Amino acid sequence: MSEEQLPADSHGKMVVFGAKQIRRTWHEEQWFFSVVDIIAVLTDSDAPNKYWTAMKRREEKSSGFQLSTICRRLSLTSSDGKSYKTDCVNIEAAFRIIQSIPSPKAEPFKRWLAKVGYERVQEIENPELAQQRMRELYRQKGYPTDWIEKRVRSIAVRDELTDEWKQRGVLEQNEFAILTAEISKATFGVTPSQYKNLKGLQRENLRDHMTDLELIFTMLGEAATTEIARNKDAQGFVPNKRAAREGGTVAGGARRQLETKSGRKVVTRQNYLADKPKPKLPPKSE
Repeated sequence: MSEEQLPADSHGKMVVFGAKQIRRTWHEEQWFFSVVDIIAVLTDSDAPNKYWTAMKRREEKSSGFQLSTICRRLSLTSSDGKSYKTDCVNIEAAFRIIQSIPSPKAEPFKRWLAKVGYERVQEIENPELAQQRMRELYRQKGYPTDWIEKRVRSIAVRDELTDEWKQRGVLEQNEFAILTAEISKATFGVTPSQYKNLKGLQRENLRDHMTDLELIFTMLGEAATTEIARNKDAQGFVPNKRAAREGGTVAGGARRQLETKSGRKVVTRQNYLADKPKPKLPPKSE
């Protein structure tokens, strides 16, 4: 279940499921949800804490797995207005918890998980299916076909770059982030976090809100970086950082030339999806 499917209250600290609320907190760049609140929603138990204790005991006895190992003790505000440490899970672990709940209300989630798992196996056997489903998801969100094709291509360009980095000794995610920031600064004059602030984004994917030209210059900066790293045989973080800056400079120079000739800035506050009128989608064929 994606973040877009979880409606938040005005404070962003809980989601509403039916008539009940599930508390959540942002931790380590992802949402964590209260386990007892999930149980209360899916079981109608009057004592979800006791249910959770019994469920952990039952699961360990039947499978040997300790559900507590996938939980984090995080502070959440209780009904008395005070904060207490409570068991919380991210979305992946929440699905594992749901699998252990023997309740009719949990069955739709279990069936959905089985469907997603089956689709994932299909995608491994036929990777083209993954791209088809991705295109369909973007279409359902209101993106036009020409933008979707650019976005799909940008993902392929990004994957090629990150694969190249891995082969050249750049392995840590924080190093990936630093190199990406170097490309962005040289291409657009701002880091990705500054770019998100410019567009008024918080946790959304920046590239999903870029205009066509922003996507094109992002691809150019990353493709140029890949080419430079290969041709110069950059090995390790520092040489690849230099290549990232040079690749971004190529795209940045092209951007500035276009801005001079067109009289319009490429970097914009425009949030592509929010600022575009959503097209009418054709009905699906049966």
